[in-house]
Amino acid sequence: MSIAKRIIPCLDVKDGITVKGTCFVSLREAGDPVELGKAYSQAGADELVFLDITASHEGRKTFTDIVSRVAEEVNIPFTVGGGIGELSDVERLLNAGADKVSINSAALRRPQLINEIARRYGSQVCVCAIDARFVESGAGGDGSWECYLNGGRLPTGRDLFEWAHEVQERGAGEILFTSMNHDGTKQGFANDALARLSDELSIPIIASGGAGTMEHFRDAFALGHADAALAASVFHFGEIPIPTLKRYLQSEGINVRI
Repeated sequence: MSIAKRIIPCLDVKDGITVKGTCFVSLREAGDPVELGKAYSQAGADELVFLDITASHEGRKTFTDIVSRVAEEVNIPFTVGGGIGELSDVERLLNAGADKVSINSAALRRPQLINEIARRYGSQVCVCAIDARFVESGAGGDGSWECYLNGGRLPTGRDLFEWAHEVQERGAGEILFTSMNHDGTKQGFANDALARLSDELSIPIIASGGAGTMEHFRDAFALGHADAALAASVFHFGEIPIPTLKRYLQSEGINVRI
């Protein structure tokens, strides 16, 4: 039996409220992160991700008090990201109840941070989030995936796959890959890119961006070879209940925890 695939709701939090947008813009409110986190934990989510989505852009730290309140209500692994730039930030969030931290902009700016977190706390604590946009080049339809930082605001010139290999080599325990092209579109995950990441790397890959139907989750696992699938709006707005999704995936031959 293969390792069970994970279903992970994501709380994108801005000013203390859970929000969701499309392609990283046009945000709308989705509710209280503490209540949502509690509901997902009770509904059978395998993990929970909390991202303070404007912390890096606004040059501040993640809101520790909200993290603490969410942590008190959940009994599943809890990953927190946003505004993490040094080991003291990791320490503060772990003390607030996080099990893992997700770093993105800070890792691109100073890759050594990945090594430092892995050495101090272990690779399992370090999730490296990568936001990338596919840009077509030429009439043949080929192109490349470019990494972005500050919540998808700044292009870096770094190639997704090159950066993912470096992230693994530096000691990250997982990669959370979000396709900016697919985010919030509900048209399915970036399965080709997911499959390449999953096949080339040995650490788990979390799929993010594009979930709209239960079939999209199935395809992320069956075609994209992802280890976990993360989504927000389809869970926040009650479009896909997690127990229903897991029963469907099980019926499709995907190994999930029921």
